[in-house]
This record gives sequence, structure tokens and C-alpha cells, in this order.
Amino acid sequence: MSEVVMYCTRFCPYCISADRLLTRKGIEIRKIAVDHDMQLWQEMEQRSGLRTVPQIFIGDHHVGGYDDLAALERDGELDPLLDDVKNN
Repeated sequence: MSEVVMYCTRFCPYCISADRLLTRKGIEIRKIAVDHDMQLWQEMEQRSGLRTVPQIFIGDHHVGGYDDLAALERDGELDPLLDDVKNN
């Protein structure tokens, strides 16, 4: 089963924007708040190779941050990635 996972902090404006974009598309997001949990932050860094939030995964595909997500949307490439999530 494919899902959307977003490592985020509670007050990050980019995290909020990513949440809004995906929610508008009817996507449920499993949010992993890393702001007060160093172990989860390290998990995010290890999984993504990056130290910034949000870090978004669609299934096994690492999207990156909000700018990357918005670029996929702008280029018409986000919906095909989300098809597998919507069909579950």
C-alpha cells in the first residue's frame, strides 16, 4: 500500500503549504513531526539525505520539499505520482 509521508515541524510555512496542496487533492498524509524528537529528525535525514523540512515521500519516491512538490504540480507530474495513493 502506497502512502504519502511528510516529515515536518508544526509551524513551518513550507510544511503548511505542502499539507494544503496535498489536502486539496484529497490525499491523506502521514505527518511525522520532527520538531521535538531528535531520533525522528535523524530518521528523516537518513532517509532523505537532507536536513530541511518538509521532506515528502510518495510511496518509496522521495519528492523533496515543498518547492519540489509545487514544481511537480506545476509541470503536471504530481497527479501521476499520486494515482497509486488515491487507488488504495
